[in-house]
Amino acid sequence: MRLQGFHGFGVLPGAATKFSRTDTMSAMAEKDGKKQLLHLVFGGELESLSGAQFRDLDELDIVGIYGDYKSAEAAWRAKAQETVDNAHMRYFIVHLHRLLDPDAAKADRG
Repeated sequence: MRLQGFHGFGVLPGAATKFSRTDTMSAMAEKDGKKQLLHLVFGGELESLSGAQFRDLDELDIVGIYGDYKSAEAAWRAKAQETVDNAHMRYFIVHLHRLLDPDAAKADRG
């Protein structure tokens, strides 16, 4: 899945009007009482092997958002394996739950 016009890690256009921080945090509790730990998997072709500067932001591959690290890692591994022949293609896992609730992230790290 490609998300055209995605130019960074800010809020997507229109997203701020659809969800408030309170709504997002309330939605983080699953039915079984566990907290969702949202992770974003995305990738693209890098300018060089020594950095994380993408060649074309319009061509970023947004793989998906996952409710736990294990699922995100499985998706990341699959995409990384698909692109193993292109050394400049890299995929990343972003810990969205740390961005959504920075206070909890600080407590988790000690």
